[in-house]
Amino acid sequence: MKKNFILLSSVFLLAFASCSFTKGVSETSDKDKLLLELISYVLEKLHFEPTEVDDAFSERVYNNFIGGLDPMKRYFLAEDIRAFDAYKTQIDDQIKAVDISFFNLVQERLVYRMDAAKDIYISVLERPYNFNQIDSLEVDYEALEAPASALALKERWRDQLKYVTLSTFFAKKENEALKKKEDPSFELSSDEALEIAARAQTRETLEEYFDLIDDLERKDWFVQYLNSIVETYDPHTFYFAPEEKDRFDMGMSGKFEGIGARLQKRKDQTKIVEVISGGPVWRDQRIEVGDEILKVGQDGELPVDIVGMPLDDAIKLIKGAKGSIVDLTIRKVDGSVEVISITRDVVKLEETFAKTATVNKGDFTYGLINLPKFYVDFEDYNERNAASDIAQEIEKLKNEGAQGLILDLRDNGGGSLKTVVDIAGLFIKKGPVVQVKSGQSKIEVYEDQDNELAWDGPLVILVNELSASASEILAAAMQDYKRAVVIGSKQTFGKGTVQNVVPLNNVVRNSEFGDLGALKLTTQKFYRINGGSTQLKGVTSDVVVPDKYSYLEIGERDLDHPMAWDKIPAAKYAAWEGYIDFESTIANSKKRMAQNEQLRLIEENAQWLKAQQENDKVSLLYEDFVTAAKRDKEKAAYFKKINQYDSQLTFESLDVEQSLLSQDAELREKRDRWHRDLAKDVYVEEAVNVLQDLKLRFSKPSMPLAAVKG
Repeated sequence: MKKNFILLSSVFLLAFASCSFTKGVSETSDKDKLLLELISYVLEKLHFEPTEVDDAFSERVYNNFIGGLDPMKRYFLAEDIRAFDAYKTQIDDQIKAVDISFFNLVQERLVYRMDAAKDIYISVLERPYNFNQIDSLEVDYEALEAPASALALKERWRDQLKYVTLSTFFAKKENEALKKKEDPSFELSSDEALEIAARAQTRETLEEYFDLIDDLERKDWFVQYLNSIVETYDPHTFYFAPEEKDRFDMGMSGKFEGIGARLQKRKDQTKIVEVISGGPVWRDQRIEVGDEILKVGQDGELPVDIVGMPLDDAIKLIKGAKGSIVDLTIRKVDGSVEVISITRDVVKLEETFAKTATVNKGDFTYGLINLPKFYVDFEDYNERNAASDIAQEIEKLKNEGAQGLILDLRDNGGGSLKTVVDIAGLFIKKGPVVQVKSGQSKIEVYEDQDNELAWDGPLVILVNELSASASEILAAAMQDYKRAVVIGSKQTFGKGTVQNVVPLNNVVRNSEFGDLGALKLTTQKFYRINGGSTQLKGVTSDVVVPDKYSYLEIGERDLDHPMAWDKIPAAKYAAWEGYIDFESTIANSKKRMAQNEQLRLIEENAQWLKAQQENDKVSLLYEDFVTAAKRDKEKAAYFKKINQYDSQLTFESLDVEQSLLSQDAELREKRDRWHRDLAKDVYVEEAVNVLQDLKLRFSKPSMPLAAVKG
C-alpha cells in the first residue's frame, strides 16, 4: 500500500512541476496566498473524497474559523459578527480567487478585541466578587450569542472570571481547613482575604495567558485559518506549519519528550484523547482519556489557565525537556478537579510492544496477549514488527500448554496495515483480511497468502471505544470469519481512513519563502471483507458490555465533519468452521453479562459521567459549589468500588521471562502492576469464561486444545 502511494505521488508531483504557481508568487509576493493555492490544489487532486467548494463549504469554514478563534464568545461583539457574516457564503469564491480579505478582516478585528479584553479583565477583577449572591454561568458556549454591546461583553467576562475565581477560592478554603486539621494552632484567613488572593491569582493567570497571545504573529493565525479550511474535508486532514511538521516527525518516530498523551480541542476544552503506552502519563495512571486540562504550571510556578487557548499554544506549555515537571490542573471525567504533577520523559518504546501473561482457572491455563499498537520498524520490517512478536508469544503460550487465547486490543489506536494482515494470518488459513479503496480507483484486497496457522484454538478479542483503525480491521476480520468472539464496547472508535503526508515544497518548483510545511490528508478508506466500512460505525462487539466511555464523546462520530459510512461489494471468503457452538457461546456470555453486578455498577458510572458532561449551566453561589463538590467527591468514592473488584483469577508472566524479570526490578514491577489490574478486570474474566465455553469441532482428547488443527 505504501509503495503504491509513493508511486502515485511521484507521478502526481511530476504533473505539479508543469503547473505555474510561480506566477502567483511573483504577482503577489505573498506566502499566505501561495499556501492557500497549494493546499487547495493538493486537496482537490489527492484527497480521497474532495469536497465541493461551494456556499455550504464556505459556511462550514466560516463556523470553524470564527468558533475556533472565540469559542467562549468573549472577544467578538455582535457588530463584528454582522461584519463577518457578509463573507459567510463568499469564502469559497475567495479560495478560488486566492483572496484572503476575509482572513485579514477577522484577524485584524481579533487582535483589536484581544487588546481591549486586557482592559476589560483588569477592570472586572478590581471589584470583589460576592460568592453568596445567586448567580449562574452558561457553559454551553455554542448556544450563546455574541454580546450585543461592550457592557454585555464586560458582564460575560465578569461571570466567566467569577467561576474561575470561585474555584480558586474554594481550593484555598479547603487547603486552609486541611492545615487547621493538621495543626490546630493554624490561624485561618478570612473569606475576604481569600477572595482577594483568589482574584489576584485569576489576574496573574490571565496576564500569563495574554503574554502568550502577544507572542503570536499573523502567520500563526493564518495557520488556524488554513486548518479551518482543510479540516472541513475530514477531521484527520491537517496542515502542519514547518515547526509543527518537525514535531509530527518526531512523534511518528517515537523519539519525543513530553507527558505521553495526545490532546485535542473540543470547543473551548483541551481534552486527553489518547494515553501513549510507555509515556509518563501512562506510567503515572492518574490521568485518563476524557480528562480535561484546565491549567498548566511549570514545577510549582503559578499555573496558566488554558481554557479557550488555541491547542498549539497549550501544547507548547505542556511539552518540555526530559526530567522537567509540569503541574496539570485536571478536570476528571467524573467532574472532580485535582492538580497532578508529571515528570516529562521520553516515551519508552518497549512498553508499546506486545506483552503476554498466562491466566489460570481451575485446571485450565489460558494466554492473554496485550497489543498496545500495531508497530513496525519502517526501515526494516523483519527487524521488529507486531506480527512477528505475536507469533513468538503464541509459540511460548503453546509450549506452556495454553488452551485458549485472549487478544487485548483495548486502547489500541492502530498502526501498520501490513502487521494487521500478518496477524490475521496467524489465526486463519489463506484468505482476504481487509479491502482498501483509493479515491474512485479500483479496490485492493489484502490477503493472507499461506495456509499456515500459528493458533487454531479458541480465540477472544477485547475492544473498547478507543480501539481504532488497524485494531478495527483485525477485530472485524476475525468477526466476519467467525474466528473469534469480540467482547467490548457497543462500537469501536470508527476510524476507517488512511492519511499520508505531502510536503508542500515537493509541490512547487522554487519557493522564495523557504519551508512551506506539509499537508496530512486522507487518501484511502478501509472496508471489511463483508463490504462494510469501519468508518464512523466501527466494529460492534459480539458481546456488548458497558464501560465508563460508553456515553462520552470520544469517537469518530463525535468529531467535526467525519466522512460517511458506506459499503462496497464483499470479498470472497468462507467463515471458519472450527467451532461447534459459536452462536450459543455468545448467547450464554450475553446472559452472564446481563446479570453481572460489576457491570451494572460500571453502567451506573457511565450514566453518571454522561449526566455530568451534559450539564450546561453552573451555579456561581458558593454554597452550591460546595454542595456540588461534596456530591462529586462522594460519587467518585462510591465508584471506586469498580477498582476493588476481584475476579479470583491468577495471572503470571511466561516461564521464559522469569530470568529476565529477576534481573530487572523495574520491569518486574510493571508486570506485577499489570497482573493486579488484570485480576480486577471483569472483561478479561468474561473472556476466560467464553474460552471455556468454546468447543472445537475436531478436538482430540489426548492433545491440548492449542495443538489441535481446525
